[in-house]
Amino acid sequence: MSAGTYAPRPGAAPLPRMIGAQTALETRMLLRNGEQLLLTVIIPTLLLVLFSAVDIVDTGAGRSVDFLAPGILALAVMSTAFTGQAIATGFERRYGVLKRLGASPLPRWGLMTAKTLAVLVTEVLQVVLLTVIAFALGWSPHGNPLAVLLLLVLGTAAFSGLGLLMSGTLKAEATLAAANLVFLLLLVGGGVIVPLDKFPDAAQSVLGLLPIAALSDGLRDVLQHGASMPWGDLGILAVWAVLGLSAAAKFFRWE
Repeated sequence: MSAGTYAPRPGAAPLPRMIGAQTALETRMLLRNGEQLLLTVIIPTLLLVLFSAVDIVDTGAGRSVDFLAPGILALAVMSTAFTGQAIATGFERRYGVLKRLGASPLPRWGLMTAKTLAVLVTEVLQVVLLTVIAFALGWSPHGNPLAVLLLLVLGTAAFSGLGLLMSGTLKAEATLAAANLVFLLLLVGGGVIVPLDKFPDAAQSVLGLLPIAALSDGLRDVLQHGASMPWGDLGILAVWAVLGLSAAAKFFRWE
């Protein structure tokens, strides 16, 4: 007796196809959510245009856009890898989505890989959009593209680890409040819009160790001042990435 033909064939799809499908789903969810869109696109764009066109904050010598564009790129990374991912993952954990996905053929590390890839896809779209706007405002970047790539990758890893740590340990409502509060605090005190040298000396030494400060200052050193490789900022981001991802792997609760 010949075996029947089933369409679709029963059984799990190949792992790369499962990760690709989950990545596409995660990306669509990130881009469709109104709050996510506000954090990832609208706020960075408005800040870039407003503070470049209106001399609200003294950013030092040169055009405002040359100072602001690298900081806004850093803010875009933080908004997606940390704030957006923390809020989305926190509510997925609360509603049992992660628990159900954990029971699917897609392994848990595959789910985390898909989430990471979705963050990277969203960041690429952000960087392209913000770069086009910055060029329209007269931005003239220069520097080592490899250094920029390393800063963005390490910054993404650092913020992603911190976001997953928060969403995997706190309740969804607490994650929502804490993630937005941290976003606002780091926006003001992380060197994104206001230069760190505007703060007291004692505060500068502390704020300079924050991942957003390291990322924005590193991007600024390369894109505005032409530094070859900002090793100090890369080192700070690497430490945050290791600590954040290690803590998330240890303490993350799926239910």
